[in-house]
Amino acid sequence: FFGYDSHEGSIAIARENAREEGLDTRATFEIATAKDYPNEGFDLICFFDCLHDMGDPIGAAKHAKECLAEDGTVMLIEPFARDRVEENLNPVGTLYYSASSMLCCAHSLSEEVGMALGAQAGEKRLADVFREAGFRTFRKASETPFNLILEAKP
Repeated sequence: FFGYDSHEGSIAIARENAREEGLDTRATFEIATAKDYPNEGFDLICFFDCLHDMGDPIGAAKHAKECLAEDGTVMLIEPFARDRVEENLNPVGTLYYSASSMLCCAHSLSEEVGMALGAQAGEKRLADVFREAGFRTFRKASETPFNLILEAKP
């Protein structure tokens, strides 16, 4: 298992947790951005609740495509959202919009490109990101009241 994050403190905590659990020989954690981790021909690349925060989610998806094995898969976990604003005006959606305005979009705008997808991007917009990155297949694998679980294949 390889874990990458651009935040040095998070990587230090992940390494310590792996060591404490006796997993440090099977799990490696390194500092890297979503566009510069090494190409290992991964079978599975996961984005856990982070793509919508990135300044350049298309660039991140393109890099993932380059780093996948030929038959590899990207699993994308993102906050639950429908594709239209009016479909998200419910207690969870309004909470996500509030948090997204304060955190997600602000962070994205501080980075290169600054796409600012936000926490309520929705399946269609996320599919557009992966198609623009060159993926041929994109589908919703599952959903919960709080998350979309999406799959992309080259």
